[in-house]
Amino acid sequence: MPQNLPLQSASPGHRPLSPQRFPAQACKAAFVDDAKGTLTLRNYYMQRNMVDRATMGKREEWAQGFILDLESGYTEGPVFGIDVRGLWALKLDGGKGTAGTELLPVHDDGRPADDFGRVAVAGKLRFSKTELKIGEWSPPLPILNANDGRVLPQTFQGGMLTVKEIPHFSFYGGQMRATSPRNDASMQNMSLNGSPEATSDRYNFGGVEYGFNDNRTTVGAWFGQLEDIYKQRYFEIRHLQPLGKDWSLSSRVGLFDGEEDGRGEAGALDNRTLTGLFALKTGANTFTFAFQRLTGDDRWLRLNGAIASMLPNDVFTSSFDNAREESWQLRHDYNFAAFGLPGLTFMSRYISGKNVHTATVSDGEEWSRENEVAYVVQSGKLKNLSMRWRNSSRRADWGSNNKLRGEPADRPVPDVAVLGVLCVTITIPPPELGDGEEWNRETQPSRVGRRRS
Repeated sequence: MPQNLPLQSASPGHRPLSPQRFPAQACKAAFVDDAKGTLTLRNYYMQRNMVDRATMGKREEWAQGFILDLESGYTEGPVFGIDVRGLWALKLDGGKGTAGTELLPVHDDGRPADDFGRVAVAGKLRFSKTELKIGEWSPPLPILNANDGRVLPQTFQGGMLTVKEIPHFSFYGGQMRATSPRNDASMQNMSLNGSPEATSDRYNFGGVEYGFNDNRTTVGAWFGQLEDIYKQRYFEIRHLQPLGKDWSLSSRVGLFDGEEDGRGEAGALDNRTLTGLFALKTGANTFTFAFQRLTGDDRWLRLNGAIASMLPNDVFTSSFDNAREESWQLRHDYNFAAFGLPGLTFMSRYISGKNVHTATVSDGEEWSRENEVAYVVQSGKLKNLSMRWRNSSRRADWGSNNKLRGEPADRPVPDVAVLGVLCVTITIPPPELGDGEEWNRETQPSRVGRRRS
């Protein structure tokens, strides 16, 4: 689970009305008046320049995404609601010779699609502090985290039950039946990352979290099973410790343990992954140290397309999750609000991995150096407009696709991967919500680690 915040219910609060006095009006008021909605416009440009052009070549695409989120309130009594997410992306630039950034689907002839999209609908039922959700959405779970690292997000179809009836405890359980990747409009069976030939339409999961110490400490245990392919357990503790005026330390330590399931259609599997993340915050600065250590014969187990959000070294160009790999990260974040520039932030980090075991290397090494500048407009007609620029360089001593061209262009650096991303996003509340009223949908809680791009 994310390090700071527990999962939040997707249900907005509703104003209780008396069904005895106003049954029809009460249902309408809660279902319609409490509805929320946003339109997110995401403009995404990505460029990769490869050294080994015989195998990959240049990758460059530009797309415009539209994400419409509509969430109803609940009816009175045994409460019902519905969430609708409309997704559509349009190609602005990109051709047969530069496709492959995963912004857009790619046709059989190698050309990127001109556009793609789908509509995701989920129904929800709430009673007391228990919610059942069935349909299609993007779950933010530690063992099942939908990928939102491109112009449109990944979605899953299935059902999930969330129970918070006991103080300090949260229980989760459910089953996913199919997924739509971030760069495809189709709904398809699920597979283990790296083994697309073995698929399943049953991903079962469950988890429990217990928060205490004024909610500064949370422990959790999770289980995930892709039937007849793999199963995995995850144990975690996260804590936020104030250290006096303007100082705090947030930490998260986790352990994954996984192996093949049932018929083992992706072969025998064996992985254990220990992770740790420690972030020291003072004023406008946050200093982070993170580590990962994998043991067993296989890389970290996850669904194909999903992000490795609970791996702190899951970054823009690599997850540092190869079999037996050991990696560490140093990171610095700065918030320019301290200089009177609220909304402007900067991040820089370095990640190093060693002891990589793959089919072609038994003691490989890799590193990444990454920077990000982001700005969110704080007020006025362009409020919520965000701009984000990313740059990443990566070196690895195995695999042809790890050899990319460095910068500047007239001084190539062998075996270095360079990734450039510019993403501009604006989220627009519909006029009927009123000025300043916030969108209250289920979101993925913040974390110090970033998602892989």
